[in-house]
Amino acid sequence: MKVWFITGASRGLGALVARKALEQGDAVVATARDPKAVTDRFGEHPNLLAVALDVTDEAQANAAAEAAVNRFGRIDVLLNNAGFGLMGAVEEATAAEVETVYRTNVFGLLTVTRAVLPHMRRARSGRILNISSIGGYRGAAGFGVYSSTKFAVEGLSEALHDELAPLSIHVTVVEPGYFRTDFLDASSLSVSPTIIADYAETAGRVRAVAAELSHNQPGDPNRLAEVLVAFVDAPHPPVRLPLGSDTVAAIEDKHRRDSAILDEWRAVSASTDFGADQVRR
Repeated sequence: MKVWFITGASRGLGALVARKALEQGDAVVATARDPKAVTDRFGEHPNLLAVALDVTDEAQANAAAEAAVNRFGRIDVLLNNAGFGLMGAVEEATAAEVETVYRTNVFGLLTVTRAVLPHMRRARSGRILNISSIGGYRGAAGFGVYSSTKFAVEGLSEALHDELAPLSIHVTVVEPGYFRTDFLDASSLSVSPTIIADYAETAGRVRAVAAELSHNQPGDPNRLAEVLVAFVDAPHPPVRLPLGSDTVAAIEDKHRRDSAILDEWRAVSASTDFGADQVRR
């Protein structure tokens, strides 16, 4: 039996993973701002602990991790799932909007991870899954601020992967594409109310496309949850796990474009090194 600690477990992907983990006999510490939303969804279950957690509250995160260990003895899998989107051009976003999305998507993930890691280090065992996005690998108009938070998650995950590997704690950043969840709904996606006409053909177009795409996304969230529950048994998990054909296509496209940049600008890029006769000895 594995013990899962899942943030944002009352709905969406977090709830789907929690349900599948419970169905296979695992224990789940399901956290949410309102733990009643968890029990309303799952009912009473001997392997379920619903815990109140605002991921931006350090004291609450430490208390939730302690509650998990007190109840089940350990934490085997941390799924950092809590987060939300912000749509709009970078210039359209207010300072308050930027701060809010960073507080949850980046600082919240850091807060929960730091709360759980002492328990995993003592056990010299654990899996950490950090939910990023297709937008964490490549930025796009209309999602610049949101993408920047997921770029931060990618960098943190890569560093944690290297820091924790010698301790037998595996870290993977998960990069879903567009899955048919409520991500594009108002419950998960904040839309900047400021609209600047000059961005009508870029960020403005994305607003219209997102409205049409909501609940018509190509990805199956149930299959995504199944993959993640099975993935924690992988003996040698990769540092990143792209999920969805759209994410695969986006990564391949970025690789092609970056290769073209290197081909065109390689000489300039390399020209900034000291010359052989200028290297200090």
